[in-house]
Amino acid sequence: MDSELVGAPDLEKLTGTKASTWRYWAMLGTGPASFKLGRRRVWRKVEALAWIAAQEAATSTGGDAA
Repeated sequence: MDSELVGAPDLEKLTGTKASTWRYWAMLGTGPASFKLGRRRVWRKVEALAWIAAQEAATSTGGDAA
């Protein structure tokens, strides 16, 4: 699979959610899929963005134009 790999600090910059939270979610298995690359935990950026979009779709309210 061809995808940019990002670390927790990159996801923090992208979303504003602390890097420690991303690592905690990985430990719990509740966040986007991640894996260890050496000593570092990484995420495929496209999978992290898809997970974020799914969270948005599942929790969005309002916005009805009618």
